[in-house]
Amino acid sequence: MIKSTDTPQKRVAIFFFILLICLLVISGRIGYLQLVQGPKLAEKARMQLQENKALQSPRGTIYDRMGRELAISGITKSLYVNPKILNKDAGQVAAWLAPVLDMTENELKERLTVDSSFMWLKRTLEPDKAKTVDNIIKQNSIRGLEFVEESKRYYPNDSLAAHILGFVGTDDIGLDGIESVLDKTIKGERQQQLLETDGYGVPIFKSILTFSPSKQGKSVYLTIDNTIQFIVEQSLDKAMVKTKAKAATAIIMNPRTGEILAMVSRPGYNPNSFGRYSEGERKNRAVSIVYEPGSTFKPVVAAAALQEGKVRPDERFIDNGYVEVSGRRIQNWSGDSYGNIGLVDIIKNSINTGMVQLGLRLGSTKLTEYARNFGFGHATGIELPGEEEGILFNSGDMRDVDVATMSIGQGIAVTPLQLVTALAAIANDGLLLKPHIIKEIHNADDTIASVAATTPVRQVVSPEMAKVMTAMMEKEMSEGGGAKAVVKGYRFAGKTGTAEKLKESGGGYEANHYISSFTGFGPVEDPQVVALIVIDDPIGTYYGAEIVAPIFSEIMLQVMRYLNVHPEITPEIAPQLPKKKMELAPVVSPVVKEVPQGKVVVPNVKGKTIREAAEILNKAGLALIPAGTGTAVSQQVEANSIVSSGTEITVTFEQ
Repeated sequence: MIKSTDTPQKRVAIFFFILLICLLVISGRIGYLQLVQGPKLAEKARMQLQENKALQSPRGTIYDRMGRELAISGITKSLYVNPKILNKDAGQVAAWLAPVLDMTENELKERLTVDSSFMWLKRTLEPDKAKTVDNIIKQNSIRGLEFVEESKRYYPNDSLAAHILGFVGTDDIGLDGIESVLDKTIKGERQQQLLETDGYGVPIFKSILTFSPSKQGKSVYLTIDNTIQFIVEQSLDKAMVKTKAKAATAIIMNPRTGEILAMVSRPGYNPNSFGRYSEGERKNRAVSIVYEPGSTFKPVVAAAALQEGKVRPDERFIDNGYVEVSGRRIQNWSGDSYGNIGLVDIIKNSINTGMVQLGLRLGSTKLTEYARNFGFGHATGIELPGEEEGILFNSGDMRDVDVATMSIGQGIAVTPLQLVTALAAIANDGLLLKPHIIKEIHNADDTIASVAATTPVRQVVSPEMAKVMTAMMEKEMSEGGGAKAVVKGYRFAGKTGTAEKLKESGGGYEANHYISSFTGFGPVEDPQVVALIVIDDPIGTYYGAEIVAPIFSEIMLQVMRYLNVHPEITPEIAPQLPKKKMELAPVVSPVVKEVPQGKVVVPNVKGKTIREAAEILNKAGLALIPAGTGTAVSQQVEANSIVSSGTEITVTFEQ
């Protein structure tokens, strides 16, 4: 019998030996993982169980000048999905949610099936939609869909001041208006938040639900007045319906400070749902369109001529209804001939022939110099995006006909803001100010971070000449083409404008399409507001005096009452302005009486060449008999004498 060597003791020894080997291998592996691979594996685990999310603090509030909210930030819910743990068919879930989220089923299905543990489905849901989605999730026991709270921008007044405010995208980026210009200032602090995740890699967003931002963005106070803005928007909306116009613009400014009190563009839009509107509807026309100003530019030319001494306030002119410059005939807008007229008649009746004479006296250099000094040809620098510079001649490139057309507001292009700023300079005793729309910026704790100041640009004309120009523009409203713009109980100065519309592609005008406008300021004894209203392409009647002047009157009456400016004169006598306040500069030359029919006034040709004298006398309906050569030293019939049309005037010329 053979004795076995496989004893129990030996088997136990073998077992413990194998166990020891296994323990040594395991210990070695653990040591390797801990000492060699430890840092790398720990980082991998952290990446699997934690997620770093950037969380945005709420944007600062935008207020009007009185502290009324125009743009605020609120907390809304955003919906996300973890496709890896979605327990329902993606197509079925998409069908349930698509109508609520305003998305297509295909788009939703793609998001529900991405190869990721996190995907946004819809950001910043409205409360009612979030509640509906939450009910769908609970009713169908859907796992994998969760909410997270985020900040969303709201505009409580909907479309009010939309073109000024702009709007904010879903990633909290200001995309237009003040929201864009001050994006870095208004935007809250961006913070990184480390989030725990579960075993499936799903972020546990409970910490976000209690997230308290440490620093909100700065708040902005604008110069606009909510009430005045509403008055203007309401009036412009009615005007759009009545005139069937393509577009409209209105600006109201304080001429003493440069503050914008209202700025309106039509068509309008609602920034709460900006994606539903076209780029054209969102355009701020007050700063981003250019147009020919027409007669509203004439006060600038007249003020320049007065300042340069090229015309006296009491000077007389002869209007034959047209004037020819370099072979081009320029007529009065009415086609009428006014005969013997003064400078105030040229302004109040918007007489083209008189304005052409003023422009030619100034010459191309001075005309463009004053235009630039009044703010044309370059951006004003207001705190809004998309501002255009306008189009202005280079004086060296101008012919006489260019000077003539520019003198009546043609051949140049301006923005509405440029024009109202220029008129504000006349209202402000000839001092041009930089327009601004930001009043103050406040820190998150409501302490003041900065305050905007009135910024003088230059003294364009003297206070005396500005007052002369104001008096003449006041005459237009009491006696001339601006009669329908009269603000009952108040003395205002103004100017009508009607211009052919430029083709959008450039190169000429659109036939039978016009820009109608009116600009004015008051009360003239102490101007509180200056305003411009522009109606683009009205249907039917298109003269500014007919369709825009009444809008100006309606708006200004409401604004005066709102600003608590007490009437100076009763409505019954509003058109009859006090004479003592309408006096111009003292008369320094004889004033010619009304010219009888068939008679003309002899112009002064002293100092003129034979050719110049002939042109002047011919335009007056007279004939030249020259004596000698050179320049005129005397004339047989003295200037301002009344003679029969066709009379021959002998003029002596000397070298």
